[in-house]
Amino acid sequence: MSGNSCDKVQVRQVRKIGPTRRSVSGSYQFRGKEAIQYESTLERDFLIRHEFFPNIVSITPQPVEIPFIGDNGRPYTYTPDFLMSLRHLNGEATQHVLVEVKPRDLWVENWRAWSSKWKAARRFARNQGWSFKIYDESRIRDRALENIKFLDRYQRFAQAPGHTDTLLHALYQIGPLSRDALFAHCGVIAGDERAWAVAIWYLLATRKIDCDITQQLDGATVLWTLQNG
Repeated sequence: MSGNSCDKVQVRQVRKIGPTRRSVSGSYQFRGKEAIQYESTLERDFLIRHEFFPNIVSITPQPVEIPFIGDNGRPYTYTPDFLMSLRHLNGEATQHVLVEVKPRDLWVENWRAWSSKWKAARRFARNQGWSFKIYDESRIRDRALENIKFLDRYQRFAQAPGHTDTLLHALYQIGPLSRDALFAHCGVIAGDERAWAVAIWYLLATRKIDCDITQQLDGATVLWTLQNG
């Protein structure tokens, strides 16, 4: 897939999100830089979850207007919630995904009424070399999001440089290790595990090391630096 497929259409926020009585709206400071608007807590959780993954290059809210004909024969426009850009692991190409965030009970109840606009979105995305995906709770509020929210509190923890430096040096030198194996290598003594565990959570939260965030975080969690992952 071409890395510049976005050049086929101008991508920008085409609809501003204002206050709504039906759901919670606001803006999320994505990676401490760009403020991305959302109009539900599910959309906010989508942003929190995907911010963690280093292969996510950018997320644009309300990115394009897609014309379609409804079942009644009238013309309408549909604006997906986000355009997500992902970099492939080899860094040579970027994938673009149009995203609709919708609670499962709503899209199951209304899928016939909404099928016309979603078919139009799939055609539009295909013509751009993109894809179109619908995200509900099952793809957002999962183990990964639980772990990410757990780690968030540790971003601001003051750390003893000796702990973090020792852990990072070991992972740089040896490569991926389970948390328990890393502690053993670093000579962590019984009774001192808590301080070292907090150092691990801090390094994960600040993206200095990585793991499979979709799995339970425990002693068997395999850790690596972003350079040797």
